[in-house]
Amino acid sequence: MKIEKNQVVAINYTLKNDAGEVLDTSEGQDPLYYIQGIGNIIPGLENALEGKVKGDKLNVVIEAKDAYGEVNEDLVQAVPREQFGDSNDIEIGMQFEVQTQMGPLVVTVEAVEENEIVVNGNHPLAGVRLHFDVEVHAIRAATSEELDHGHVHGHGGVDH
Repeated sequence: MKIEKNQVVAINYTLKNDAGEVLDTSEGQDPLYYIQGIGNIIPGLENALEGKVKGDKLNVVIEAKDAYGEVNEDLVQAVPREQFGDSNDIEIGMQFEVQTQMGPLVVTVEAVEENEIVVNGNHPLAGVRLHFDVEVHAIRAATSEELDHGHVHGHGGVDH
């Protein structure tokens, strides 16, 4: 069976940046399960896996535009400190969900200054070229319920 749209795929993977640092891995864990062709994983990796079969191994480099996108400077903003209430506990790296015109957005605190907090709404891997080592572990047809819900159920997925 080949990987194609609407199939559940299980992969083992290691993700690295250009410097060779491991950013994420499934090593020592269950494989990552996703549904092919519906945007469960980044487009560049999904495209690279299309047509592969169980047991295939691949090394693929995904440019930022096909991963988490380029850095959008409009998503980096200085916010008046009073918008965070009277909390003095704001630290670099903290994350908050904010409401925007486009819906909810998670922002990360990049700087804490006396009168303002600098937040960044870009994904932490925006602008980063990604290197994946992947092995296809399993492939099966997605159930109609999985397709309706947009995620894998049962082993490796979300149980209801």
